[in-house]
Amino acid sequence: MPPLLDIRCIYLEPGVEAHARGREILARFPDAERVPVASHWRIPELREGDAGDYLRNKREVLVLGVKKGMACRPNGRSADFIAPSSSNGCAMACAYCYVARRKGHANPVSVFVNIEEICAAIARHAARQGAKPAPNQVDPHDWVYDLGENGDLSLDAAVSDNVRDLVALFRGLPGAKGSFATKWVNPALLDYDPRGKTRIRMSLMPPALAKLLDVRTAPVAERIRFMAELHRAGYEVQVNFSPVVLREGWEAEWGALFAELDAALPDTLKPHLAAEIIMLTHNAALHEVNLSWHPKAEALLWRPDIQEEKRSEGGQVNLRYRTPWKGRWLARFQALLARHMPYCRVRYAF
Repeated sequence: MPPLLDIRCIYLEPGVEAHARGREILARFPDAERVPVASHWRIPELREGDAGDYLRNKREVLVLGVKKGMACRPNGRSADFIAPSSSNGCAMACAYCYVARRKGHANPVSVFVNIEEICAAIARHAARQGAKPAPNQVDPHDWVYDLGENGDLSLDAAVSDNVRDLVALFRGLPGAKGSFATKWVNPALLDYDPRGKTRIRMSLMPPALAKLLDVRTAPVAERIRFMAELHRAGYEVQVNFSPVVLREGWEAEWGALFAELDAALPDTLKPHLAAEIIMLTHNAALHEVNLSWHPKAEALLWRPDIQEEKRSEGGQVNLRYRTPWKGRWLARFQALLARHMPYCRVRYAF
């Protein structure tokens, strides 16, 4: 199997080499071709290239940029706030990923090199919040900042020390906690010393589904084993059942996953475990992208017979499971989880 990353081309914005982190990353890949670009968002050969290059670009291309916007946006689901991102894009290729809808068919890892400014912006925002006035479904004590809205920080940690710096930031930041979801197993995270101030949400689905939909990700069994290691290393570990994709026999395969998870988790983790449950959301533009490189996935993702259009908060028209069927299916999913893992609290489900 080819490596997840084999960087041969680096696109870089002006100013990247003026930052120590930019120089560090370039030194890690000395043989890669360097291509100056005006903006990490405007690279036509990535946005408009042959969809057949989809996976090759993810493996061989890295984009380096300088983060401009430093706002922390309110969230309320996975986190209280979305932090200014240290990256976007991903070397993995989950067939349902919404980031591809924003960046064309190719969205390789893009890393922002001004990590000191990003950390400083988060610290200033957290200081302005003061103590959390009351518990909420995100966290009972801390303000939680999502650090990886448009990427996978476990993988980003193989490219730069940005993730190490973010974990160190929250380790010493009163009243605040970092959080990110991942589908990758990176043992380097185990020596970051998070001291309970970084939450890692391991994304899981039944292995047969993951083999089809979670392209280039870590096998589900490895993700489950890694949860125990992350817990012992001092992370707050939660689980993200996402997306829930419905097909014939879904209750049996999810029940088997819950049983495997219950058997593997250490007893010290179970009382603190919480979950997010996210039913599949799809999109016509992503459907067209997927047909060009992974049509088998669309047989499960594109189900107009049980889906309906719904406009998202951002104004985009997406496909979701039909109301009220979705509500009934979600209730059955939660009952199944409670039967196998009664200790697992559901933080939110939609």
